[in-house]
Amino acid sequence: MTDPFIRIEGIAKRFIERGGAQTTVFEDLHFSVEAGEFVCLIGHSGCGKTTILNVLAGLDEASEGYVFVAGREVKGPSLDRAVIFQSHALMPWLTVMGNIAFAVSSRWADWSRERVRTHCQKYIDLVNLTGAEKKRPAELSGGMKQRVGIARALAIEPKMLLMDEPFSALDALTRGVLQEEVLRICAETKQTVFMITHDVDEAIFLADKIVLMTNGPHAQIAEIVVNTLPRNRTRHDLHKHPHYYRIRNHLIEFLVDRSRAFSATSAATGYDRRSPPLVTPGLNPAEGEGAEKISAERPAAPTLVAVR
Repeated sequence: MTDPFIRIEGIAKRFIERGGAQTTVFEDLHFSVEAGEFVCLIGHSGCGKTTILNVLAGLDEASEGYVFVAGREVKGPSLDRAVIFQSHALMPWLTVMGNIAFAVSSRWADWSRERVRTHCQKYIDLVNLTGAEKKRPAELSGGMKQRVGIARALAIEPKMLLMDEPFSALDALTRGVLQEEVLRICAETKQTVFMITHDVDEAIFLADKIVLMTNGPHAQIAEIVVNTLPRNRTRHDLHKHPHYYRIRNHLIEFLVDRSRAFSATSAATGYDRRSPPLVTPGLNPAEGEGAEKISAERPAAPTLVAVR
């Protein structure tokens, strides 16, 4: 059995406040991501989602624990781990081509100018920005700026893509279009993705697995939900699938109720932080199409009530 592509072992983040008191944001987190998986992390503000992403990126250090990517411990930033932030983070004096070429030249310093340009054009075409190569950020819409950020991240051909709510500042229509484009691009490139989001529907649309965190401080991973919707999803017919509302209700029920009560009940249920329960919301056995499945050796999650 091979090791997962990303392995997080017991990481914690603590801060010393003014006056010397210590605050634990999250602690003893254990989970993994397989190569080619799209994993979303959901939790309330203050549970440390962005901090976890920054630790994965090597931009921050955990107070405890270890993070391994492709069998190597993360000790700092690397071009093998590309980050797409909430803001586009483009250099305003450079064109679309220039912003992407800057990143590509940083990774392959010995490449000729023509080779860099040809390589960048491939990813400009991939994000549907053909014809905008000479435009500067001030001439682009918000959605186009994020497309440049996505192209720049993919152009350095990272081993994993880290996304910190990259569509949260966009209008609903643009956000939906970009979500579909990201799903298409990740399918084409077989990219491994770890994404932070507050949007339940976004997570259901994009992710293979959804990691649910309890409220901070002392946040922890409550469970990992397996998305049973077919991989070739479209926003148009997503809600028509019989699993959609069961998964959605399960996530919302956790965020509204169980995320707050989890810490008080986890000890009584024998919860093991080293092995968060893997939950697969499905159909009722009476319907003949499967049922919610929970790994036998892990503690059971509350029963999911089907919505009709």
